[in-house]
Amino acid sequence: MNFLSFSFLLITFLSFTNIQAQSPAAAPTKPKAKPPAHPPSPPSPPPPAATAPSPAMVPIQTSKGPLNVVKVLQKAGHFQFFVRLIKSTQEDIQLFSQLNDSSDGVTIFAPTDGAFSSIIKSGTLNSLSDQEKIKLVQFHIIPKFLSTSQFQYVSNPLKTLAGAGARLAFNVTTSDNLVNVTTGLTRTYVSGVVYTDGKVGIYQVDKVLLPMDLFAPKPPAPAPAPAKPKKEDGGEEAAASPAVVTKDTSGAVRRNDLVILSVIGMMGAILFM
Repeated sequence: MNFLSFSFLLITFLSFTNIQAQSPAAAPTKPKAKPPAHPPSPPSPPPPAATAPSPAMVPIQTSKGPLNVVKVLQKAGHFQFFVRLIKSTQEDIQLFSQLNDSSDGVTIFAPTDGAFSSIIKSGTLNSLSDQEKIKLVQFHIIPKFLSTSQFQYVSNPLKTLAGAGARLAFNVTTSDNLVNVTTGLTRTYVSGVVYTDGKVGIYQVDKVLLPMDLFAPKPPAPAPAPAKPKKEDGGEEAAASPAVVTKDTSGAVRRNDLVILSVIGMMGAILFM
């Protein structure tokens, strides 16, 4: 490389370096943003710290008592006649006492309004006395809890609050996934579960359960024993033994006596001839 060429390169390099050393051009300014049409609302203040409720606002926890069976039936909506009968006979008090004083619980077979309509129209219900209405309600209540699975193991007849016996027979059997209830006058089945909690079981039936003691004719009373004969002096005479029929032979004896006398007379006449 000759001296002239080297000089030209050096001048070019120095010129380029001088250009780079100059301050850069100012960056173009950004356009100012337009102000919003509506100014932003100031931030909402933070919520106040939660405070404990005053004593008057704290709910008082009461002890849980026995289940109110009447309210359960009323809420179900189609047991109004049965509810009315329970309240008019004050059996709701008896149920409260049963649940409060015993751990056995209760099982109630509740007839629907449709079940009661037939016996109400016939006047059968109105013909009962107050005591008989109490027994009718009690006949629908077993004084112990029975679940649907226990019905197949019960020992019949079951005892109700009305009692037990041939004229208060209450039988529960199961067949084909049905729980059958029979009383001697009524045959029906459990058509639904109204309520169950392990202590109270309420089951729907579509017929009123009629006990024989209230609706079947009473058997005739036994005939009174015959009066004992009395002596003439007013004392009772001992019962006589069965009379023995004897043959009256008095007439035969008299006839034999006459024959003998006749024979004797004839013999005497012959001797004295």
